[in-house]
This record gives sequence, C-alpha cells and structure tokens, in this order.
Amino acid sequence: MKKITLQNVVWKEGKGYVAQCISPDVSSFGKTKKEALKNLAEALELYFEDAPKNSFTPIRFATIEKQTLSYA
Repeated sequence: MKKITLQNVVWKEGKGYVAQCISPDVSSFGKTKKEALKNLAEALELYFEDAPKNSFTPIRFATIEKQTLSYA
C-alpha cells in the first residue's frame, strides 16, 4: 500500500469545522477539528480508490496569501 503526504486547510465555519485538501480538491466537515480531519481522511481514501494512478499533482510547499479585491 502506498503512502502520500497531503496538505490540508482547516477552518471554523458556523458551529463546525471544514477540512479541505489542497490537491486533490476534496473537503469534509465535522463538529470538531479532529472529526473534520478524520472525515476528510475517509473522503480521501474513497477518492483514491476510484482515481486513476497519477491523477493529481502533489503540492510540496504551500502558503496562504491574502488578496484584497473589489466586487459588485
């Protein structure tokens, strides 16, 4: 069985937490941060069961950048 390391982002939204993997773009949620990450791991396992080999590009180094924009 192969192992990969993925980068995830977790944030509080309302009364729960959202966990999102950057690549591949998969997300899940839970009542706690720990539960959101557990649910994300399960979602990613299901994703990789059906995904063709080499179907994503791992992100080695990611940063979160702020950007201000105007919109209507």
